[in-house]
Amino acid sequence: MTTNVTEHLTPSDYAAIARELDAIRDEISADLGDHDADYIHRIIRWQRGLEIGGRALLMASVLPPAWVAGTATLSVAKILENMEIGHNVMHGQWDWMRDPKIHSTTWEWDNVSPAEQWKHSHNFVHHTFTNVLGMDHDVGYGILRVRAEQPWHPANLPQPVYNALLAMFFEYGVALHDLDLEKIRKGTADPEVTKEKLRQIGRKIRRQWGKDYIAFPLLSGPQFLSTLSANFSANIIRNVWAHMIIFCGHFPGDVDVFEVTEDRLEGESKGEWYVRQLLGSANITGGKLFHIMTGNLSHQIEHHLFPDLPSNRYAEIAPRVRALCEKYDLPYHTGPLAKQVTSTWKKIFRYALPGPKTVPVPPRAPLAKEAVAA
Repeated sequence: MTTNVTEHLTPSDYAAIARELDAIRDEISADLGDHDADYIHRIIRWQRGLEIGGRALLMASVLPPAWVAGTATLSVAKILENMEIGHNVMHGQWDWMRDPKIHSTTWEWDNVSPAEQWKHSHNFVHHTFTNVLGMDHDVGYGILRVRAEQPWHPANLPQPVYNALLAMFFEYGVALHDLDLEKIRKGTADPEVTKEKLRQIGRKIRRQWGKDYIAFPLLSGPQFLSTLSANFSANIIRNVWAHMIIFCGHFPGDVDVFEVTEDRLEGESKGEWYVRQLLGSANITGGKLFHIMTGNLSHQIEHHLFPDLPSNRYAEIAPRVRALCEKYDLPYHTGPLAKQVTSTWKKIFRYALPGPKTVPVPPRAPLAKEAVAA
């Protein structure tokens, strides 16, 4: 049986945690200014320069060194665009600048997932119901069993293979995420809504394929096939990297899931929501460049606490959040990339098999003592 790491918290503790974290948010929000704006403008300039440089190198991609250099440069550009720019801009982290070109309502990223659908499935569903079984579709992405609480089915046996394929083609898994595959399987999804979403996905896929697999290869003339293969490789590299970072922020080690009713969530206090984010996330240690390449999702705990604060501030916030966890005797899940990757894959292999027979007793959500008694 898993220990309830929040059983020592009182209602006043939850209220105090909310006040302290709200104070951090207010302080950072009040301090946003030119330094932060310069950061995102600089990252966008670097990303666009890398993309132009990578595609220029691929004009000579018939030569192996140019192919390798062009593919690597384009891969970095795509990772930056998706992770540190697209993901964070669409979270509204830079809306405070009131720049119509760098705004959550106007940004469309270099990915087959339509921005509007992603913002619903990610910004609303995932960040509202973080790690709540049956409500957060990110728990296993609809195809993986990653917790003992999830019922086992023989279809879970090859899930390590599913996960490897999901990693390679992650953008397509993300594109299908807002369809709510569980409702489609049960026949409860609105067919017209599903069709419209599929049409939107189809249009986005055609746009992305037209750019990466037709237009740019044609521009390279005799290097059409080598440029095509380079673009395909860059997309795979970006997908595998994004999958690894995201999974390492949600599934390793003792990162928790929660079995709670929708009625209980409606009465969840701000402090309880904060604690759920703390328990349901994990960080990855590394240097400044590593954090930028992860979109600062290596600070997944801080991102879940403050999803709309600019990502360049997470490293500054992290020590204060960790100190708060120590003060209230709460876990702060963090570790190097190798450790988090190994832990995540261990879960995927373990839960491909039946069992265990003993699973944690619900509720495993951070509930205040008076709420549990009620």
